[in-house]
Amino acid sequence: MSHTKFGNRGFLRVSAVAAVLLVSACGAQPGRDGPSPGSSGSSTAGATAPPGSDQRAKASRPTALRVPSIGVDTSALSLGLNKDHRLEVPPGDPGSPAGWYNQSPVPGKPGPSVFLGHVNDTEGGSGVFAELRTLKPGDTITVDRDDGSEVRFTVTKGQEYPKDHFPTAEVYGHTDGPELRLITCDGYDSSSGLFEDNYVVYAALDGDNG
Repeated sequence: MSHTKFGNRGFLRVSAVAAVLLVSACGAQPGRDGPSPGSSGSSTAGATAPPGSDQRAKASRPTALRVPSIGVDTSALSLGLNKDHRLEVPPGDPGSPAGWYNQSPVPGKPGPSVFLGHVNDTEGGSGVFAELRTLKPGDTITVDRDDGSEVRFTVTKGQEYPKDHFPTAEVYGHTDGPELRLITCDGYDSSSGLFEDNYVVYAALDGDNG
Protein backbone atom coordinates (compact mmCIF):
# COMPACT_ATOMS: atom_id res chain seq x y z
CA MET A 1 0.00 0.00 0.00
CA SER A 2 1.49 3.32 -1.04
CA HIS A 3 2.24 6.15 1.35
CA THR A 4 0.03 8.43 -0.75
CA LYS A 5 -3.04 6.28 -0.14
CA PHE A 6 -2.24 6.00 3.55
CA GLY A 7 -1.87 9.75 3.85
CA ASN A 8 -5.13 10.31 2.00
CA ARG A 9 -6.97 7.91 4.32
CA GLY A 10 -5.62 9.95 7.22
CA PHE A 11 -6.95 13.06 5.52
CA LEU A 12 -10.31 11.37 5.01
CA ARG A 13 -10.53 10.53 8.73
CA VAL A 14 -9.79 14.15 9.59
CA SER A 15 -12.29 15.31 6.99
CA ALA A 16 -15.03 13.11 8.40
CA VAL A 17 -14.71 15.05 11.65
CA ALA A 18 -14.25 18.43 10.00
CA ALA A 19 -16.74 18.05 7.15
CA VAL A 20 -19.75 19.44 8.99
CA LEU A 21 -17.70 22.42 10.12
CA LEU A 22 -16.31 22.97 6.64
CA VAL A 23 -19.56 22.73 4.74
CA SER A 24 -21.45 24.90 7.21
CA ALA A 25 -18.90 27.70 7.09
CA CYS A 26 -19.14 28.83 3.49
CA GLY A 27 -21.96 31.33 3.85
CA ALA A 28 -20.87 34.48 5.68
CA GLN A 29 -23.18 35.98 8.28
CA PRO A 30 -23.13 39.59 9.50
CA GLY A 31 -21.11 39.88 12.67
CA ARG A 32 -19.44 36.49 12.23
CA ASP A 33 -16.07 37.18 10.75
CA GLY A 34 -13.66 34.42 9.88
CA PRO A 35 -9.99 34.51 10.86
CA SER A 36 -7.85 37.32 9.58
CA PRO A 37 -5.41 36.42 6.79
CA GLY A 38 -2.55 36.57 9.25
CA SER A 39 -4.14 33.97 11.51
CA SER A 40 -4.69 31.26 8.93
CA GLY A 41 -2.48 28.29 8.20
CA SER A 42 -1.09 27.76 11.69
CA SER A 43 -3.21 24.77 12.65
CA THR A 44 -2.45 21.18 11.79
CA ALA A 45 -4.37 17.92 11.77
CA GLY A 46 -3.63 14.21 11.77
CA ALA A 47 -3.12 13.48 8.08
CA THR A 48 0.09 11.57 7.38
CA ALA A 49 2.41 12.83 4.65
CA PRO A 50 4.82 10.59 2.75
CA PRO A 51 8.34 10.60 4.27
CA GLY A 52 10.52 13.35 2.84
CA SER A 53 7.61 15.13 1.21
CA ASP A 54 7.50 18.20 3.46
CA GLN A 55 9.76 20.40 1.34
CA ARG A 56 8.07 19.44 -1.93
CA ALA A 57 4.64 20.00 -0.42
CA LYS A 58 5.63 23.39 0.98
CA ALA A 59 7.06 24.48 -2.36
CA SER A 60 3.90 23.60 -4.24
CA ARG A 61 1.33 25.00 -1.83
CA PRO A 62 -1.29 27.12 -3.63
CA THR A 63 -1.03 30.88 -3.55
CA ALA A 64 -3.83 31.83 -5.94
CA LEU A 65 -6.86 30.38 -7.70
CA ARG A 66 -8.15 31.55 -11.08
CA VAL A 67 -11.44 30.58 -12.70
CA PRO A 68 -11.80 32.85 -15.76
CA SER A 69 -15.28 31.72 -16.78
CA ILE A 70 -16.78 33.11 -13.56
CA GLY A 71 -14.36 35.98 -13.04
CA VAL A 72 -12.55 34.51 -10.03
CA ASP A 73 -8.95 35.61 -9.48
CA THR A 74 -8.25 35.20 -5.78
CA SER A 75 -5.36 34.62 -3.47
CA ALA A 76 -5.58 31.39 -1.47
CA LEU A 77 -5.36 31.43 2.30
CA SER A 78 -4.03 28.33 4.04
CA LEU A 79 -6.71 26.92 6.35
CA GLY A 80 -6.16 24.25 8.98
CA LEU A 81 -7.83 23.05 12.16
CA ASN A 82 -7.73 25.04 15.38
CA LYS A 83 -6.68 23.43 18.66
CA ASP A 84 -10.33 22.57 19.34
CA HIS A 85 -10.46 20.83 15.93
CA ARG A 86 -12.74 23.44 14.43
CA LEU A 87 -11.91 24.31 10.87
CA GLU A 88 -10.49 27.72 10.12
CA VAL A 89 -12.60 29.49 7.52
CA PRO A 90 -11.84 32.38 5.18
CA PRO A 91 -12.85 35.82 6.43
CA GLY A 92 -16.32 36.88 5.32
CA ASP A 93 -15.63 40.56 4.68
CA PRO A 94 -16.28 42.01 1.20
CA GLY A 95 -13.49 41.07 -1.19
CA SER A 96 -12.21 38.24 1.00
CA PRO A 97 -10.28 35.44 -0.74
CA ALA A 98 -10.88 31.72 -0.95
CA GLY A 99 -9.05 29.30 1.30
CA TRP A 100 -7.22 26.02 0.73
CA TYR A 101 -7.63 23.28 3.33
CA ASN A 102 -4.00 22.51 4.13
CA GLN A 103 -4.63 18.93 5.21
CA SER A 104 -5.77 18.07 1.70
CA PRO A 105 -3.20 17.19 -0.99
CA VAL A 106 -1.38 20.10 -2.57
CA PRO A 107 -2.74 20.88 -6.05
CA GLY A 108 -1.07 18.69 -8.64
CA LYS A 109 -0.46 15.79 -6.24
CA PRO A 110 -2.70 12.69 -6.25
CA GLY A 111 -5.94 13.15 -4.37
CA PRO A 112 -8.58 15.87 -3.99
CA SER A 113 -7.23 19.31 -3.10
CA VAL A 114 -10.00 21.24 -1.33
CA PHE A 115 -10.80 24.94 -1.65
CA LEU A 116 -13.49 26.71 0.36
CA GLY A 117 -15.10 30.05 -0.48
CA HIS A 118 -18.04 32.10 0.71
CA VAL A 119 -21.07 32.51 -1.53
CA ASN A 120 -21.87 35.86 0.09
CA ASP A 121 -20.18 38.37 2.38
CA THR A 122 -21.03 39.87 5.75
CA GLU A 123 -22.62 42.91 4.09
CA GLY A 124 -24.93 40.90 1.84
CA GLY A 125 -22.81 41.17 -1.28
CA SER A 126 -21.37 38.42 -3.44
CA GLY A 127 -18.63 36.19 -2.07
CA VAL A 128 -15.67 34.84 -4.03
CA PHE A 129 -17.58 31.65 -4.95
CA ALA A 130 -20.93 33.32 -5.65
CA GLU A 131 -21.00 32.06 -9.25
CA LEU A 132 -19.61 28.59 -8.58
CA ARG A 133 -22.88 26.95 -9.62
CA THR A 134 -22.55 28.34 -13.16
CA LEU A 135 -19.35 26.41 -13.90
CA LYS A 136 -19.72 23.81 -16.63
CA PRO A 137 -17.78 20.66 -17.53
CA GLY A 138 -14.76 21.69 -19.58
CA ASP A 139 -14.22 25.03 -17.81
CA THR A 140 -10.64 25.65 -16.69
CA ILE A 141 -9.35 26.26 -13.16
CA THR A 142 -5.74 27.34 -12.66
CA VAL A 143 -3.85 27.18 -9.37
CA ASP A 144 -0.70 29.24 -8.85
CA ARG A 145 1.81 27.59 -6.52
CA ASP A 146 4.45 28.88 -4.14
CA ASP A 147 7.31 27.55 -6.25
CA GLY A 148 6.27 29.80 -9.15
CA SER A 149 4.57 27.06 -11.13
CA GLU A 150 0.92 26.75 -12.07
CA VAL A 151 -1.28 23.72 -12.56
CA ARG A 152 -4.47 23.57 -14.60
CA PHE A 153 -7.60 21.55 -13.96
CA THR A 154 -10.73 20.92 -16.00
CA VAL A 155 -14.19 20.94 -14.42
CA THR A 156 -15.87 17.54 -14.63
CA LYS A 157 -19.11 18.20 -12.76
CA GLY A 158 -20.90 20.24 -10.13
CA GLN A 159 -23.27 18.83 -7.55
CA GLU A 160 -25.55 20.20 -4.84
CA TYR A 161 -25.82 18.25 -1.59
CA PRO A 162 -27.96 18.72 1.53
CA LYS A 163 -25.66 19.56 4.41
CA ASP A 164 -27.12 16.78 6.53
CA HIS A 165 -26.32 14.23 3.80
CA PHE A 166 -22.92 15.47 2.70
CA PRO A 167 -21.01 12.66 0.88
CA THR A 168 -17.72 12.87 2.75
CA ALA A 169 -16.12 9.86 1.07
CA GLU A 170 -17.01 11.01 -2.45
CA VAL A 171 -15.78 14.54 -1.91
CA TYR A 172 -12.65 13.84 0.16
CA GLY A 173 -11.85 10.21 -0.66
CA HIS A 174 -8.71 9.04 -2.44
CA THR A 175 -8.38 9.57 -6.18
CA ASP A 176 -5.64 8.06 -8.31
CA GLY A 177 -4.90 11.36 -10.03
CA PRO A 178 -4.75 15.01 -8.92
CA GLU A 179 -8.18 16.59 -8.53
CA LEU A 180 -9.79 19.72 -7.11
CA ARG A 181 -12.89 20.30 -5.01
CA LEU A 182 -14.33 23.81 -4.80
CA ILE A 183 -16.99 24.08 -2.09
CA THR A 184 -19.49 26.78 -1.22
CA CYS A 185 -22.96 27.11 0.28
CA ASP A 186 -26.21 26.77 -1.64
CA GLY A 187 -29.92 26.28 -1.04
CA TYR A 188 -30.65 29.51 0.83
CA ASP A 189 -33.77 29.30 2.99
CA SER A 190 -35.26 32.77 3.36
CA SER A 191 -37.46 31.68 6.26
CA SER A 192 -34.51 30.59 8.40
CA GLY A 193 -31.86 32.83 6.88
CA LEU A 194 -29.59 29.80 6.50
CA PHE A 195 -28.00 27.88 3.66
CA GLU A 196 -29.33 24.32 3.73
CA ASP A 197 -27.08 22.82 1.06
CA ASN A 198 -23.56 22.85 -0.30
CA TYR A 199 -22.41 23.05 -3.88
CA VAL A 200 -19.27 21.15 -4.86
CA VAL A 201 -17.36 21.54 -8.12
CA TYR A 202 -15.19 18.58 -9.12
CA ALA A 203 -12.20 19.09 -11.41
CA ALA A 204 -9.45 16.81 -12.73
CA LEU A 205 -5.90 17.58 -13.79
CA ASP A 206 -5.73 18.99 -17.30
CA GLY A 207 -3.86 16.63 -19.62
CA ASP A 208 -1.98 19.57 -21.18
CA ASN A 209 -0.07 20.43 -17.98
CA GLY A 210 3.69 20.48 -18.40
